Amino acid sequence: MALSFLSKPKNQFSPDINAKVIGLFAGCGGLDLGFKQAGFEIVYANDFDPGVKETYEFNLGPIEINDISLVDKSKLPDCDILLAGIPCQPFSNAGNRKSTNDYRGNVFSEVMFVLRVKKPKVVVFENVRGFLSSKDDHGELMPIRLTKELSKLKYKTFYKLMNAADYEVPQNRHRVFIIGIRDDIDCNYQFPEPIESIHELDVGSVLKKPLPKDEPVEIWDLSPQSKEMAKYIPAGGSWKDIPDKRLPDRLKKIRNNLKFYHSPNFYRRFDSHEIMGTITAAGTPENSGILHPFEDRRYSVREIARFQSFPDSFKFLGTSIPKKYKMIGNAVPVRLAFHIALSIREQIDFSE
Repeated sequence: MALSFLSKPKNQFSPDINAKVIGLFAGCGGLDLGFKQAGFEIVYANDFDPGVKETYEFNLGPIEINDISLVDKSKLPDCDILLAGIPCQPFSNAGNRKSTNDYRGNVFSEVMFVLRVKKPKVVVFENVRGFLSSKDDHGELMPIRLTKELSKLKYKTFYKLMNAADYEVPQNRHRVFIIGIRDDIDCNYQFPEPIESIHELDVGSVLKKPLPKDEPVEIWDLSPQSKEMAKYIPAGGSWKDIPDKRLPDRLKKIRNNLKFYHSPNFYRRFDSHEIMGTITAAGTPENSGILHPFEDRRYSVREIARFQSFPDSFKFLGTSIPKKYKMIGNAVPVRLAFHIALSIREQIDFSE
């Protein structure tokens, strides 16, 4: 299978259905783009970060940069689907795990308000796998809490932990999708089945295609210390390959007590035959596989965009190179979003 996401996907739909989408917490537009590729029309988008505005508007259309709590929900356009990629940090294993005690965890109440006002047929939540074990401020598991909240608004709930690598994304990235279907819609929603293509989505398959000639190669430089350590890490290796004398003291301390520190695997460098690990917003070589397998550098902006299955036609604009890494790392992989959108399109009649 060719990596169709690098150019215009062959199974991209024309917008021939009358189905409108609102995208909240849209970021640079990975989730929204997947739905657009499946034939849906984005009628409104919102995000708090002004750094995503130029990128989103160049590729997808207008976006309102504003705190969602300050948006007049009654003035939002009508929609059939509400997308809500709620900020994941409160629910992440790498985050503070405060869940709904954290402001970012509380924004889902704003989504509930939009649902009450607009009553779309479908709502789609996306979050990290830590969402499944996170609890609200009353100690209730978040999936149960969300199911109850959606039930009050007359939505039935379906959720699943999905690996993006099963859906044409060259990256092992586990995310939870929660789909709410309005009770009056006759649909016992089924998540899309995995696609048998993982063996063709390794690191090498992404790197072998030449980079676009119509844009500069943007690479976030490594720190001198990281660049020095990278010299000792082979493709497929990690910090475990670095000699003790080349490790900074903080990493020597961890290496000397691996059991206490739960055997972390810092500075992972995936080989060309491996599937890429999760692209993170931080883009740090210590805690993500951001090191190129054969060159002592981070992957370029375009390379990590490919790992997130953004097509090469999608341009990242208007902000610094490190912030481009962040916006890409925060995005929902486009092809995963597309297959979710396609499954919704196939199971729900939007002509009514």
